[in-house]
Amino acid sequence: MHLSITNEVLLSVFIIAGIMGAVVYRTNFCTMGAVSDWVNMNDRGRFGAWLFAIVIAIVGVLLLEGIAGIGLGTSMPPLMPPYRTPNFSVLRYLVGGTLFGIGMTLGSGCAFRTIVRAGAGNLKSVVVLITIGIFAYLMTQTSFYEKFFYGWVSATTIHLSAHGISSQALGPLVSGILHVGNGATLEYWIGGILALALLVTILRWSDFRTRFDNILAGAVVGLAVVAAWYVTAGPMGHAWKEAVVFMDNPTRDVMTQSFTFVNPTGETLAYLMSPRNVALITFGVVSLVGVLVGSLVYSVLTRNFRIEWFRSVRDFIRHVTGGALMGIGGVLAMGCTIGQGVTGFSTLALGSILAFISFVFGSALTMKVEYYKMVYEQEASYFDALVCALADLHLLPKRLRKFDPV
Repeated sequence: MHLSITNEVLLSVFIIAGIMGAVVYRTNFCTMGAVSDWVNMNDRGRFGAWLFAIVIAIVGVLLLEGIAGIGLGTSMPPLMPPYRTPNFSVLRYLVGGTLFGIGMTLGSGCAFRTIVRAGAGNLKSVVVLITIGIFAYLMTQTSFYEKFFYGWVSATTIHLSAHGISSQALGPLVSGILHVGNGATLEYWIGGILALALLVTILRWSDFRTRFDNILAGAVVGLAVVAAWYVTAGPMGHAWKEAVVFMDNPTRDVMTQSFTFVNPTGETLAYLMSPRNVALITFGVVSLVGVLVGSLVYSVLTRNFRIEWFRSVRDFIRHVTGGALMGIGGVLAMGCTIGQGVTGFSTLALGSILAFISFVFGSALTMKVEYYKMVYEQEASYFDALVCALADLHLLPKRLRKFDPV
């Protein structure tokens, strides 16, 4: 009985992830591509799809918690990644998010998109995925994080609970800082207003609303995140958590959670090193495999399965570097462009919002620097290109730029 409930949860996650993988492949949903389209072509269609996924996820969580009474708070063991934790590690979100944004640009797509492409036959993405997995494993299951990151992350962490604030979710945070209202009630108001503001904004973008693929992709990704929250926090999830007490060899992540795709690459690598240990078949492993299978099946059925390899050694180094930065940055930021950028955002956690902004910043900055280097070739040093890029992003005065805008 106890094993069957685990299988029931994991099968549900696999199906949801599979549908998401197929739709994402079909619609070409890509968070890195969304930033690229906006920065390079002023096309906000795919960025609108990303924001629409966030809107759907926010509204879904508000309905789960407000109407269905399904809480997404701390579970057994504590919610990981801890989106609503009162330990607010501001530099962790900013540095990790920026590193991930740089990495997804160098790696030609975020961790989620890398899985989708790998399923469709892109061997470059397979290499990037393995690299993400290696560095995610190092960050989570060795002393690598403690040696290089723990000190400054710990030193710059604000412990909100010491100030009487229970969570970094926007409702409790505003309530605690301003000493007004009830945190839970404010959460619904803030979430509703934020979701409405985002929806009104993207519906004004004709490059989003006039393309059905953007609407479909955003809706499916957002609904998938909500569905996973329901599976792990609803009645099935409660039964799953109760059953773990009686398991001889329980899985390690029996908890309330939804989709994220960096840490699962490390978990998948850990399972592949010990394939007989079924306890290593976690929510994350199953979600990764589900997305992979979904894109594989769709690409084969539509005859779009294509083998692709690196064009040069330089191309290989670029992608591997991107994978390493995504593995490190994704764990440091406690999620990827889906894990923090949609799943975490749906909980209205301030850290998730900062991570989202950092993903966009890191990716946009990298694209700008590379574009200046390409256009001006030998004339522009990386420092010159960086200054021009920061000026384009209105982070430095325009008078400091050495080259004309591109």
